[in-house]
Amino acid sequence: MIVDAHSHIFPRIHGLNAAGPTRGKGFGRALIGDAEVQVTPPLGDSLAHSPEQVLANLDWAGVEKAVLLQGPFYGECNPYVLDALEQYPDRLVGAAYFDPWMAGSRQTFESTLSAPGYCAVKLECSVPSGLCGIHPEARLDSPDLDWLWQELDKRGLILVLDLGGIGSRSYQTEAVRTIAVRHPNLKVVVAHLGQPRPEAEAEPALCKLWEEQVDLGLLPNVWFDCASLVAFVNEEGYPFPSAARYLRLGVERIGAHKVMWGTDQPGTLLHATYRQYVELARLHTAFLSSRDQALVLGENAIHVYGC
Repeated sequence: MIVDAHSHIFPRIHGLNAAGPTRGKGFGRALIGDAEVQVTPPLGDSLAHSPEQVLANLDWAGVEKAVLLQGPFYGECNPYVLDALEQYPDRLVGAAYFDPWMAGSRQTFESTLSAPGYCAVKLECSVPSGLCGIHPEARLDSPDLDWLWQELDKRGLILVLDLGGIGSRSYQTEAVRTIAVRHPNLKVVVAHLGQPRPEAEAEPALCKLWEEQVDLGLLPNVWFDCASLVAFVNEEGYPFPSAARYLRLGVERIGAHKVMWGTDQPGTLLHATYRQYVELARLHTAFLSSRDQALVLGENAIHVYGC
């Protein structure tokens, strides 16, 4: 069974990032602040990605299930995601969007999570497109957020984090370590395998920061997804050998049982088709035994997200 542990749906782009508001323009283009950028393939005259589009991709490529995540770039769409989870419970599981640094965040958390259906809460912390760009002083280790980790733990919800680029102010490895150690029953997933990139390989200090973040996976309650590795080395072209190398380095540090395959569709469909991503998943995990390959491609996600 193959599970895409990192996908997105949205009825429109109506969000916010460090550059300002994000607004869909159609045919895959969006306004990000004052700049117009191609953010998905030009699939239609409206910039949206429906659960039916996700399921069509899954069926086309032989993928069984997908995990739906959210972030400020696309804009909060909790009701849309919740409706998709209710419509397709055998194929989709998903995380709620939440901004713990916004005014009235605790009340928002309570109202958002009052509806059953979510298995996780996603905090997109990256600087360019996430919460640390919107809230420059945001810290995961702030005592003001202790209530959040306690609530997630108590409710059995998974904490999903995008910690952004290596060395950025959102790359808060030790804060995540503290959360995971203090709450050993809280499952924590870090997206994008810590964002390995060619420029980090060339800088020993950055490489060490990446290794330290990946080593969070040595904790019993921390996992990584490996979505978007292709996007970090897009200039290489198919079959993106550096993405395969990063995946192998990560697995060698923390084990195949701590890594989940994912695509980050639809944005990453700019670099390859969905079927090509599934081909790459098999190609990039070919160094593993058949048992470990099955873990990365789907079984880990089933264990972590209960899908």
